[in-house]
Amino acid sequence: MLETVNQRPTIFGSLSSYQKGEIQLVTGSAKEYAFSNIFEVASHAKPYEKTVVGKNLEYVMEAIRAEGTSHWYAASHDEFVICMDGEVRVEFVKLADPSSVTSPDVEGTVAVKGEPVGRRMGYVVLRRGQQALLPQGAAYRFISGDPSVLLQQTMFGKLSVERWGEICYR
Repeated sequence: MLETVNQRPTIFGSLSSYQKGEIQLVTGSAKEYAFSNIFEVASHAKPYEKTVVGKNLEYVMEAIRAEGTSHWYAASHDEFVICMDGEVRVEFVKLADPSSVTSPDVEGTVAVKGEPVGRRMGYVVLRRGQQALLPQGAAYRFISGDPSVLLQQTMFGKLSVERWGEICYR
């Protein structure tokens, strides 16, 4: 006989409607966990600020408030981004000389100065739950008409912002 478990509905958050979550511990101590709500983090962020909300060795997950047009970015490694709320256009340029923008010894996202030099690759439009690869050797920028939320996986870099104290004690 199967034992029934209290079932709770899945509630998808958004920038305009989220509730602070909690952790239900199965084992261990609460001190071993950090929990953040990406919508809450994005609601307190400046547009295109890359706030770290998760870490695994040198890799990070960053919550980003997408609003307006971002600067151009690139990385010496592949990154990916998921749209968690709203709609965001991602434009791509295949860099003519990637080494002029990124260096193999620099991890994480870097800002491209001015307009990137290279061939336009096109764009994708992301809506809730859709993801895009941000390939090595290409520059990209985000455009969003309304405030939206992105979750980006990259490596910790100069643009990564850590605010653990603010996030965990709000």
